[in-house]
Amino acid sequence: MLDKSQLSPPVATANVNAQEIARFDALADAWWDPDGKYKTALSFNAARVDFIEQAINKHFRPKGLADALFEGLSVLDVGSGGGLICEPLAKRGADVTGIDASATSVEVARRHALKLNLPVSYHHCLAGEWADKGQQYDVVINAEVVEHVPDQQTLIQECASMVKPGGLLILATLNRTFRSFIVAIVGAEYVMRYLPVGTHSWSKFVKPEELDSWTGSQFVRHTQSGFKLNPLTGHWKTTPSMAVNYLCCYKKQP
Repeated sequence: MLDKSQLSPPVATANVNAQEIARFDALADAWWDPDGKYKTALSFNAARVDFIEQAINKHFRPKGLADALFEGLSVLDVGSGGGLICEPLAKRGADVTGIDASATSVEVARRHALKLNLPVSYHHCLAGEWADKGQQYDVVINAEVVEHVPDQQTLIQECASMVKPGGLLILATLNRTFRSFIVAIVGAEYVMRYLPVGTHSWSKFVKPEELDSWTGSQFVRHTQSGFKLNPLTGHWKTTPSMAVNYLCCYKKQP
């Protein structure tokens, strides 16, 4: 299983040559290619981002033009990867920060945002290190990370500590059910090969009730959804069932 609690060696960005820049650009092109090998992940992300945007919209009730709808909102994406969640929110005007334990992911995200002239601030660090800075955000997102760390409760508590009073905590992961073992591990890793074998450990999948207890008494879950893949079309859609992939939104008390 991947371990996202370990900080990878930093990339020496002060002395990156043209060949390294080209490598990061190529990775960005591959990660964001809707017809490439990551197209299933991109389709999943599109469905998830659509739900996240609706949840933010419903919670904060912003008014304005679509491309500036979230202007004035600060967003932190913990485990931002290649920027798949950061960029759509930045396009809507949000002030977005992304942090990730992988130096390569951070550089790929930076290069892709630079191409699109999107002002996303990316940092190579762990959640605990960023939380120690004492910064807080209107929205904190942690998607597909908690199932990859050994101390899951601490990660969720670190994310929760960075949410402003009245703000929104958005958590996405996989449920620890028999169905998730069949679909997410046997199906996705061994049969369909959507993911490398060993990407997930079923024992690290998290039940929604566990997230509820880890967020603490200051938070109330008020929105949730599951996500389901149509194997014929390759597209994802929301579903009431949270038996496999799911997302929960928590409001922090004022």
